[in-house]
Amino acid sequence: MQLRNYSPRTVKTYSDHLARIGDEMQLSLDVVTVPQFKAYLHKRIVNDNISTSLINQTISVFKLLQVDVLGREWEQFKIKRPRREKKLPVVLSVGEVEKLISVTQNIKHRAIIALAYSAGLRRQEVQLIKPVSIDSALMQVRVVQGKGKKDRNTILSPKALDLLRTYYKIQRPKIFLFESQGKTGVPLADSTLNEIVKQSAAKAGIKKKISFHTLRHCFATHLLEKGVNLRIIQEFMGHVSLKTTSIYLHLVNVQPSGIVSPLDSMDI
Repeated sequence: MQLRNYSPRTVKTYSDHLARIGDEMQLSLDVVTVPQFKAYLHKRIVNDNISTSLINQTISVFKLLQVDVLGREWEQFKIKRPRREKKLPVVLSVGEVEKLISVTQNIKHRAIIALAYSAGLRRQEVQLIKPVSIDSALMQVRVVQGKGKKDRNTILSPKALDLLRTYYKIQRPKIFLFESQGKTGVPLADSTLNEIVKQSAAKAGIKKKISFHTLRHCFATHLLEKGVNLRIIQEFMGHVSLKTTSIYLHLVNVQPSGIVSPLDSMDI
């Protein structure tokens, strides 16, 4: 996986999957059969209620083992993947996001929420972002080696920039823009970022079940509502496929009364 330039997080995740399979079956991984692997998957579905995405990830791990490590043909092991659940993400209204940020008094937490929402950043991208990635000259946020090992530029909000400048003068982070309290060079944990958003949501009286990633969903949805082209949003989000971005079309709050029929622009 390292030779194929997988991210450290992916290497750890895949290795953990394989270790769990071996531990639960008490077998060497090279002798695990398809029926045994299917039984393992079924057990995890029943006992742990794992998601469709986690099932697919586990199958991908098994495929990597069989094909890339053991040099076998996948056809003889091929396992059908489950149908993906078609669930729409939870989004907040513009007013709810405004309230979420307004009730956040801690300047660091406020800057984190504002930056993540205004630039459409993933949780890991916020964790690993460095001060140099905030380009105030071009008003861009530079995402370095995001998901899929890809660099991209997204928008930098002037209001988010003001918050970041205030925060930076107070905290003076050394390596990452947002570091763990009292730990130089240590990024914030996943759980910490989720907790920041959930605590602010509780203060704002927001009852929706949200996470840190909700901020990214809100960014895309609110841009669409403002009439920004879907293709441009795809670039800001760092999506490989436009199909991934198009899910936000189902979340846009469209007022039919504000839409003009093409017939009304005709001289008839």
